[in-house]
Amino acid sequence: MPVRVVETSAPSQISGAISEQISPPFCTLLSVGQTFSGTQNVSSLQKDEAWRVNVRIQGYDLDHGYLCGTMEALNVPMADTPVVTFWEGEIVDGKNYTFFTGKWEASAEDDIRHWTKFPSFSPFLCQVEVDGGKSLDLSNYPCIFLRWKEQYFVNVGTDCGLTIAGFYYVCFSCTDGSINGFYYDPNSSPFQKLELKSTNEGRSGFSFSSYELQ
Repeated sequence: MPVRVVETSAPSQISGAISEQISPPFCTLLSVGQTFSGTQNVSSLQKDEAWRVNVRIQGYDLDHGYLCGTMEALNVPMADTPVVTFWEGEIVDGKNYTFFTGKWEASAEDDIRHWTKFPSFSPFLCQVEVDGGKSLDLSNYPCIFLRWKEQYFVNVGTDCGLTIAGFYYVCFSCTDGSINGFYYDPNSSPFQKLELKSTNEGRSGFSFSSYELQ
């Protein structure tokens, strides 16, 4: 979700590594139209604060390691209305994307610091340090690791006093549909935690077939 930082530097354009590997399993709880609700802790040294958050999956393409959706922050103190952003996500599958981000001002050390916040990542640490996880088989793992990057504000202007310069490291549970994440932006409070639960309110959105992305 947007955070209260104004000055940011432009992200680099280094693309994620690509290799042949088996994709994570399709998970019905992470499909088009699924909704999630919870909070993001945006506390700083000066103030404890959490914003209520709703997320909806709008598009999902497992073959290309892609998904997208909207994020709504409901109680942003400086906003007169809920703030909605559109985000795009990368599925860490060893084929399209690895655990190394390679852009958005995130170094490999930043990646490791954030991924190790998730207990379910611990079995992969040694291999990720070697090759970013390109050689890992994630096809039967009960969690899916992702990155979410907000692209633009949907219902407010860029002069709203918030920034979407950072991105989220995300761990999704295929067992119960819960989402845990940590926001990364060098100019924001570190390790802002996102915690969401599936609400299963219904399905709407769009999906991709392979020929549509050629």
